Amino acid sequence: MRVRPKAVVITGNGTNCEREAAEACRLGGFDPRIVHISDLLSGEVVLDDFHFLNLTGGFLDGDDLGAAMVQANRLRYARVEGSGERLSEQLSRFIDQGKPILGVCNGFQLMVKMGLLPCLDGEQRQVATLTFNDSGRFEDRWVHLIADASSPCIFTRGAESLTLPVRHGEGKFVVSDPEVLDRMESGRLLTLRYADAGSGRATMDYPMNPNGSMAAAAGICSPSGLLFGLMPHPEAYLHRVNHPRWTREELPEEGAGIAFFRNAFEYVGGS
Repeated sequence: MRVRPKAVVITGNGTNCEREAAEACRLGGFDPRIVHISDLLSGEVVLDDFHFLNLTGGFLDGDDLGAAMVQANRLRYARVEGSGERLSEQLSRFIDQGKPILGVCNGFQLMVKMGLLPCLDGEQRQVATLTFNDSGRFEDRWVHLIADASSPCIFTRGAESLTLPVRHGEGKFVVSDPEVLDRMESGRLLTLRYADAGSGRATMDYPMNPNGSMAAAAGICSPSGLLFGLMPHPEAYLHRVNHPRWTREELPEEGAGIAFFRNAFEYVGGS
């Protein structure tokens, strides 16, 4: 019997999507494990033992100092007990070994603020942020998305258009340097965009674009395509009954979100 690749789902400090993320990993083919960040910091668990890393959504540290900012600093500077190495060193090894990372909602905010995305030229430096929605309120709705078929992102392979839920107060993707956005555009790193369901085109119009993200960006990847973050929640759409219109529309049994995790599974050599 073939051993399934292992996925780690980080929890703690306010995350609340770890069970759905673990189930998505299982349905995608992985052997998932939910790990509290304290177990990483104590040295009881090390990232080296896993093949796929999930940074989940929720309300990290209550978003009191900005969405995911505290967790970003925790991962960047905190040291692992006993070894003396920073947790960021484990994370860097994970990336250097070509293992995929998925950040959803708070996880996306975390990756951007740590400089893991967009990671132009392989440089982990913050060049963008995610800030308060233009609406000035928490947005909890389903959105239509279009995927860039030419993006290097491994997670969206085969995707064209799909619907997923968003639930966030700070989801507006902002880049201050026009050159950075131009490079992301030319590199096809703007993997997912909010779209008008009628026209199928990217949109800046509310509520189709729920937060006012520049370039209608809903999800972005690194040039390698292995690091991917998005505000919508793929782990929240695993079965047709998760969709609010499941009693009124003919929907596939399998939710659109599973494809993201199955693509990661296929990338790491699952079968």
